[in-house]
Amino acid sequence: MAPLRHLLSIEDLGGAAGIEEVLRLTDSFVEVSERAIPRVPALRGKTVASLFYEDSTRTRLSFEAAAKRLSADTMSFSVSSSSVKKGESLRDTALTIEAMGVDAIVVRHSSSGAPQRVASWVGASVVNAGDGWHEHPTQALLDLYTIRQRLGGLDGRHIAVVGDVKHSRVARSDVLAFTALGATVTLVAPGTLLPPDLTGWPVETSHDLDAVLPNVDVVYLLRMQRERMTEALVPSLREYTARFGLTVRRAGRLADGAIVMHPGPMNRGVEIAPEVADLPASTIVDQVRNGVAVRMAVLYLLLGAGTDRVPTTDALALDPEEPLRRPAEVDA
Repeated sequence: MAPLRHLLSIEDLGGAAGIEEVLRLTDSFVEVSERAIPRVPALRGKTVASLFYEDSTRTRLSFEAAAKRLSADTMSFSVSSSSVKKGESLRDTALTIEAMGVDAIVVRHSSSGAPQRVASWVGASVVNAGDGWHEHPTQALLDLYTIRQRLGGLDGRHIAVVGDVKHSRVARSDVLAFTALGATVTLVAPGTLLPPDLTGWPVETSHDLDAVLPNVDVVYLLRMQRERMTEALVPSLREYTARFGLTVRRAGRLADGAIVMHPGPMNRGVEIAPEVADLPASTIVDQVRNGVAVRMAVLYLLLGAGTDRVPTTDALALDPEEPLRRPAEVDA
């Protein structure tokens, strides 16, 4: 794997070998996260800024926790209290943040391609934390890691991605990542919620969730992204749930050992029944937990690895200057 400058797309990892390297690094950082004091000095002296133009809970907090656990300093940008409200452009905002001496900028934006534009303007490394309908590469990486934890690997697995694929950046990154590691992917949705052109997508499609469920190892549910819809694409949420929601009855059609995934936030009672979200087969909490370790691995590859892609023992040792505190007092 070539040195990683930015992570804007799953394709920046260069295929299966690069993806596997991130997953191997994640193993190390999962162990760090399980320590009583989950902090190492790997990125001491580095600064990571979050530039989020869209609301976020899981992704934003996960990146901040990852940076802090690597001993990096963090800066958080909020649109509601920034000069964006006064008309400042994305370019000027990015250059202002870079001028403060940051080493990496984590960007979430409603416009596809915004992180790529930021990367062309600044010298800092840029991580795409979700851009429009385009991609969300770290979500795909944490999904891969979670599947590997539960099922042992992706080669030969069958994954159904169900729901609003048309507006989903997660779906695009997941399809690239899942198929790169040998999985077969079936998109299950009404025609109005599929992309208008699937040329180049290495997927199968279906409009019949009941027929697909018994044959999959993973059912990956997407929420209806009504904030991105400019027209009525389904007759009603009730009808959508009747045809494409993972109800208790439908969950009973899954094969033994199959798992249920969701990137969040969930609309309980729409794409997933509340009871199904809380089943042992559900990995939704695992995905959030693994997100911190995956993002630690990404930040380490961007800022800490240099030519050595494996963290050294020293890099993952406890920080000798970190005061010993009770676990409850350790920063997230």
